[in-house]
Amino acid sequence: MTETADRHAKALAGLRIAVGVLFLIFAEYKVFGTQFTLGGGFQSWINRFLTDGAYPFMVPVLRGFVLPYGTAIAFVVAYGELAIGLALALGVLVRPASVAGVVYMLLLLFASNYPGPGAALWSYFGAALSHLGTRQDSKDRRSEKADADANWNRGE
Repeated sequence: MTETADRHAKALAGLRIAVGVLFLIFAEYKVFGTQFTLGGGFQSWINRFLTDGAYPFMVPVLRGFVLPYGTAIAFVVAYGELAIGLALALGVLVRPASVAGVVYMLLLLFASNYPGPGAALWSYFGAALSHLGTRQDSKDRRSEKADADANWNRGE
C-alpha cells in the first residue's frame, strides 16, 4: 500500500470510529435508561415530529405504525443505535452497519423538520439543523425559514 493510500485508509478509519462513537453516545442513554424506551420518551419525540412538521409521506407511517408500536420500536431504535455504534467503532460488519446507519439517519431526516411546500432546495437539508439553536415554537421556525428563503431569493 502506498503512503497516500495508507493515509486515506487511516483517515477513513478515524472517521468511521468517530461516527461509531457518536452513535454509541446517543445509544447510551436509550439503552441504559428507561425514559426513552419505557417512559414514553420515544413517543414524545414522534409526537413532537408530527407537531413540528414531518414530511407528508411520513405522517401516516408515524401515526399508523410507529406510534401504535412505540415501545417495541423504541427498543429497536435504542439497540439499533448501539449495534451500529459498536460495529463502526470496532470495525466489525462495517458495510451493513453503514447501510443501516444511512437508512436510520434518512428516516430521522424525513420524520422531522419538513420545511414546507415551495421551500428552497437547500432548506430541505438545512432545516434539519434547526434543533441545534434555541427552542422555538414551530410557527416562529417556519417564519424564520420563510425569511431565510426570501433573503436567499433576493441574493442576500
